[in-house]
Amino acid sequence: MTSKSCFIFALFFPLTAAFTSAQAETYQWKDSNGQTVVSDLPPPATAKGRRSIGGAKPAVVSETIPEKPPSTPKAAETPLNVAEKEFEFKKRQQESREKADKQAKEQAAEKEKRENCDIARRNLAALEANQPLNVFDDQGERKLMDSTLREQEIERARKFMAESCK
Repeated sequence: MTSKSCFIFALFFPLTAAFTSAQAETYQWKDSNGQTVVSDLPPPATAKGRRSIGGAKPAVVSETIPEKPPSTPKAAETPLNVAEKEFEFKKRQQESREKADKQAKEQAAEKEKRENCDIARRNLAALEANQPLNVFDDQGERKLMDSTLREQEIERARKFMAESCK
């Protein structure tokens, strides 16, 4: 044999052997003892969980229906397309904006409530200090606040403070 023919033989023989073994069918099944068997021969008809694991034939030759995993979410089974991903993204953005708006409104209401409480406390403190206070009558003229009007205003300020400072 010449070196050229040896080279060709050495190159193509492994390729031919690999090609024929790639076409061989491989089977896997559980025997009667519960052990997993892998073979190039087809399993007997009584074998449980028969399946093909290689070769040109269909990948699954099992006669039993495979069990579905329990409680798998639908979204995990199928990947989302671009439109669905974009929709989900916009939905999350909208929810985030709504949450931020709600939080801002709650903070503004809380701030207003604190300010009203502070005003009510200052007004009550001024009324209870027995300092002379002026009030305006129906004609817009200033008059000095008498003790009965002061008591009424103190009572009203206490009620307002009770509502504002909860």
